[in-house]
Amino acid sequence: MHRAAALSILALGGVPMFDEGDDLAEAIATALVDNEVQPLPGDIIVLAQKIVSKVEGRLVALDNVVPSDLAKKLGDEARKDPRLVELILSESEEVVRVKPGVLIVRHRLGLVMANAGIDQSNVDHAGGAHALLLPIDPDDSCKKIRAALNARFDVDLGVVIIDSLGRAWRNGTAGTAIGVAGIAGLVDLRGRRDVHGRMLESSELGLADEIAAAASLAMGQADEGRPIVVVRGVTYPRADGSAAELIRPLHMDLFR
Repeated sequence: MHRAAALSILALGGVPMFDEGDDLAEAIATALVDNEVQPLPGDIIVLAQKIVSKVEGRLVALDNVVPSDLAKKLGDEARKDPRLVELILSESEEVVRVKPGVLIVRHRLGLVMANAGIDQSNVDHAGGAHALLLPIDPDDSCKKIRAALNARFDVDLGVVIIDSLGRAWRNGTAGTAIGVAGIAGLVDLRGRRDVHGRMLESSELGLADEIAAAASLAMGQADEGRPIVVVRGVTYPRADGSAAELIRPLHMDLFR
């Protein structure tokens, strides 16, 4: 007998807007109850980065930012507000490339990304321009949310925070994991055999990124208002992983 494999992806409706200091775990729990979703062991709660950043107070008013001389220079090159560039620099370890419209940087979390992941979409600009920064420690944010949800529902859940990132060799963005808890970020398949019995020698699966990309389809990218997704049916063994596992070390970067 052959059995079909299934993966379910459910984007919760009726999720409220979030502000600094809100109890995100409690809001997730409420959304699960309101959507009549009973969490099961092994379910993975996937969260849009924006709601985590908002409750953690990562919204910055540009009027409060004083640009440095370097920010002004790069702002001219990139044709960006130097105050925004100053925020990008403050979040970055290295500026990789600059061109009109974008700065590619190595974020302090190790991610190589446009504009340090700082976003001005789906942000309230009442009272002046604002920008939303990534969470300080997304892996730690996931751990805290997971602990609260596991205690609330008495089940073993995974939690992933995702953002939409561009890829160096591909057009378009894709959901990418920036925070992970309760599952493996990276699954090492080396030593397993393929369907022909050949041993896998270099295969590593970016499990959290694949979950992120799938959940991102259900979330949407504009005004859908579905920042919380439940992914059910991931069959890989549970692990105490992190998004940091997915960051390629600099000494292995063949394109520098």
